[in-house]
Amino acid sequence: MKMGTMLGDVIQSLFKPPATERYPFERRAAPERLRGLLRYDPTKCVGCQLCVRDCPSNALELIVVDKAAKRFVLRYHVDRCTFCAQCVVSCRFGCLKMTNEVWELASPDKDQFILYYGNKSDIESVLARPFSRLVDGSAEN
Repeated sequence: MKMGTMLGDVIQSLFKPPATERYPFERRAAPERLRGLLRYDPTKCVGCQLCVRDCPSNALELIVVDKAAKRFVLRYHVDRCTFCAQCVVSCRFGCLKMTNEVWELASPDKDQFILYYGNKSDIESVLARPFSRLVDGSAEN
């Protein structure tokens, strides 16, 4: 590359607007079909666990609080999820969906990648239990 050609390019770039976007200060709307964070509706869940069985990355765990009263807590490991939406397809009752609103999931803290979905009191009772009782997926009540 000749020096004159390079100098011409440098001068032209001084007067052109930048080609990049000012992200995160200026954000575009996410695409309609973007697979972002998983959302769970505990009122529709019956505890069939098809979503847990069909998840290829083992990102979902359904913790049974009270099966007769249909009280469940869904533990979602965001760091394991491949965002394939297989759990959404497998759910017969429509209690799972992937949102396009939350998709920026970077964090320096690994604890933020484990989410609990369900009623607040159920989540607190699950978190109060010893970890050894939750590993096998059983819950007594």
